[in-house]
Amino acid sequence: MDRSTALLIVDMQQEMANVAAAGRPQANPDAQETVAELAAAFRTADLPVVHVMHDDPRTESKFRRDLPSGQPLPCAVPQAGEAVFWKTGSSGFYGTGLERHLQDAGITRLVIVGGVAAFCVNSTARSAANLGFEIEVVEDALIAFDMPARNGGMLDAGTVLEVTLSALHAGFGKVVTSADVLAQLPAAAEA
Repeated sequence: MDRSTALLIVDMQQEMANVAAAGRPQANPDAQETVAELAAAFRTADLPVVHVMHDDPRTESKFRRDLPSGQPLPCAVPQAGEAVFWKTGSSGFYGTGLERHLQDAGITRLVIVGGVAAFCVNSTARSAANLGFEIEVVEDALIAFDMPARNGGMLDAGTVLEVTLSALHAGFGKVVTSADVLAQLPAAAEA
């Protein structure tokens, strides 16, 4: 990997931990630790880390930048010099300037992590692919919760994650593990 590859961290905000702590079923309970490990590895390799966070315009939302629940999780606190984009919709590209930033920085490949897999990660990954970026979605660095099925009942978190990743893999980019990514980093190759 070189500086044309960036780690894109999507919506790793405190409300994700609040929802999990309230007992909502989820896949990847270690996702926060995996995101932290990837962010540290990208920083060590001097590769770009870019953050997208949700700033919902609805007053009842917990994903607002003016609330403690809208602040970054400890595993994903932006470091000095790392770009941060606040979005009001699902895709990290919609109305944020993210595309221009990536183009100006010469970034053509995105390693995407964060939450929630079926929603903002999915929307951001699809948008990135449609804009011509090469994408890799890191399956064990995604927050995924259960969700209501459209005809009633609930879809378990593992099923939601698998369907989301299968759709992304089938038509938008690669699905990889954090071990796959770490093995590609310059620091890992030198160790």
